[in-house]
Amino acid sequence: MYQVYMVVMEDDPVVSYKASRKGVMRGEEAQKYKEMSTTKHDAFLESFLTVGSYKKLYSYTHLLNGFAVHANSEKAAKILRGAKGVRLVQEDIKMAKMTTYTPKYIGASGVWPLLGGAENSGDGIVIGMIDTGIDPQNPSFASFSNQSKQPPSNFKGMCRSGDRFPPDSCNGKIVGARWFARAGQATGEFNATIHYASPYDPDGHGSHTASTAAGNFHTPAVSRGYNFGYASGMAPGARLAIYKAAYPFGGYMSDVIAAVDQAVEDGVDVISLSMAPSSVSPGPAAFLNLLETQLLLATKAGVSVVQAVGNGGPDASSVVSFSPWITSVAASTTDRKYNKTIVAGNGQIFSCGGLSPPTPGDTMYPLALADDVSTDNSTDGSNGCQDPKVFIRSLVQGKVIVCMIVSSNYYQGDNFAGIIDTIQKIGAAGVVIIDRYSGDVDYEYQSIFPTVVPSAMVVDGVDMMNLMEYYENNTARDGDGTVITFGATVRILEGRRASYSGERPEVADYSSRGPNIENAQMQLADVLKPNVMAPGHHIWGAWSPTSDALPEVQGESYAILSGTSMSTPHVAGVVALIKQRHPKWSPAMIMSAIMTTADVTDRSGRPLMARRDVGAVVAATPFDMGAGAINAARALDPGLVFDATYRDYLQFLCAVPGVDEAAVRRAVGASCPTSRARWCSDLNAPSVTVASLVGSRRVDRKVWSVAAENETYMAYVRAPDGVAVRVSPDEFTVAPGETAALRIVLNTTAPGNAFSFGEVVLRGDKKHSVRIPLAVYPAAVLSGP
Repeated sequence: MYQVYMVVMEDDPVVSYKASRKGVMRGEEAQKYKEMSTTKHDAFLESFLTVGSYKKLYSYTHLLNGFAVHANSEKAAKILRGAKGVRLVQEDIKMAKMTTYTPKYIGASGVWPLLGGAENSGDGIVIGMIDTGIDPQNPSFASFSNQSKQPPSNFKGMCRSGDRFPPDSCNGKIVGARWFARAGQATGEFNATIHYASPYDPDGHGSHTASTAAGNFHTPAVSRGYNFGYASGMAPGARLAIYKAAYPFGGYMSDVIAAVDQAVEDGVDVISLSMAPSSVSPGPAAFLNLLETQLLLATKAGVSVVQAVGNGGPDASSVVSFSPWITSVAASTTDRKYNKTIVAGNGQIFSCGGLSPPTPGDTMYPLALADDVSTDNSTDGSNGCQDPKVFIRSLVQGKVIVCMIVSSNYYQGDNFAGIIDTIQKIGAAGVVIIDRYSGDVDYEYQSIFPTVVPSAMVVDGVDMMNLMEYYENNTARDGDGTVITFGATVRILEGRRASYSGERPEVADYSSRGPNIENAQMQLADVLKPNVMAPGHHIWGAWSPTSDALPEVQGESYAILSGTSMSTPHVAGVVALIKQRHPKWSPAMIMSAIMTTADVTDRSGRPLMARRDVGAVVAATPFDMGAGAINAARALDPGLVFDATYRDYLQFLCAVPGVDEAAVRRAVGASCPTSRARWCSDLNAPSVTVASLVGSRRVDRKVWSVAAENETYMAYVRAPDGVAVRVSPDEFTVAPGETAALRIVLNTTAPGNAFSFGEVVLRGDKKHSVRIPLAVYPAAVLSGP
């Protein structure tokens, strides 16, 4: 059986070639080293494996020195593992996608004036999108006059043209585009006819995320002929480099690693990754899987990495983005609502879902249950309104039809597109959709697809029962149950105009939750995940008209999607704004600025909430939302930041329980520093997580002032339940560019059987406020001698 393996060699990659003492190799020197490494990979494979038994898919040369190979037996992997010069062999694994108004909602548009206006916000920054590609014809990516200049001088990427991706696709907004599918080709899943052998987006997901991060300013979001508003990316002036490594069938880690390697070599400033492994990799630590360690090397090269935390919520420990060098993003709702209403002939009003026009005029239209206007010989009455042929045309014309679905089967059989298509074909005036059994329609399945047919989905079970009671009380039937007179009437009102309630964001129920884990055995880690929360629910963005991923929006250029895939590019765009404002800040400093300034309350001071199963809403914890909801305006001026270097991350890895120095060396090619950290919580992170506090623990932190003047800070503590917290010094003054050391001592006072949460807030006398989330499991009290 053929399998793809990723092999890392002992030899240095370009970024750490020891023979070059002038820093990172560039230009011709780097190209020669790449070619030499590639030739050595080929010779190595030829010397160990039989010709014809394998195919090399990639040579990795920039961040890693290694290759991906498609081999026909596990024996090949065993041979490679035992070969001299091989550092690591990892089996390829599947990757999964984590699948407007939001710039204002998170404060991004408020900082655009500081950066030269919307169209210059993000200028000079390149965001690398590792996703399903891009539709270069979408208006969100059209070239503006001020983007006709050359790409940033540090960006060396190229544009690979191909099917539906002509040479002029790289137009100033898009500055580079490549595609990676050799693992998908090797497994037979890639089909050039439908997946396109080019950077073109066959899925829509990549276009959506790219437009959220850096789509052009004030672009009309038109769908089904209606303008739903004007969309802008978080950093409308930033450039986009596209690395297509995901497809409708998902993707493979070996393709993603090739994309990351190329993106960093090209010179991107930010990587946005709305995908993650579909399972936790085997081995001593999730932090040591090949993608996580490669992203560490990207961070070492100065590239900020932003990744979706996953869509496995609300289950605990469902995060799929693990490492402290990655900014892992949770998804929230926004306060934008589309209000759809049905008015019944008896005066009752029902709130519904549905982005559709109203029924024409002020006329009341007869209401008819689909089963009452369809032929009796169909297998399931009206067959879920999926088949126009079962309807009696003379009975449906001019009526609003009630179609019943099973909302839990929404994406399998009873699909919304089929209902709308049927209603159009039979000439009905509109459609009302209700759940056949429970009455309540799960929030996840509520209709958010624009239609040209007046439509409404009744989402509340009580409303459904009242509507059907009104229908039955005003419908005359003969002895066989056949309807003689349809006496119930309704009007469907306009539902395409958004309103903004001012409501606080809530963590979406599907957003993956902490606590973070160290390995596939689900041992808990001293690392906070997620890191921050951004809008991810019902987000407008660009779409590929050729995509058949969502039949409801096929042929359209804009669509509403939900997921941590959607929240991730919001943060990537804000990272671009911070990099533009503070070009010398490290990735760790940028992550710190985002986390310590995030909001944990709404404008009224009420705590943010999180959605759980079956509609329950509870107070959000750091395992739901990380440090809180991103606040772009405050993130540009955080006052203090926490920084961490590559050496700090090595110390962190060497402190992971169950990880020895040999495992670290295999993963990253470096040995543990001579000064070892005792705990993972010793990493200089803008949060403190202790998965098992036995007695006490001392946590040291260092902060840098990035403010413009001296500032005096006071420490305020809200201790987790069962834990005493002491901060010293509790007051300090720090000058611009100077550092201050903090010591946080945690003591178990009352052991419990769960994590508890608190915070340390450093409040400055120049209005800066730096919040450090605490997540502590008080396991035991140490008794005295």
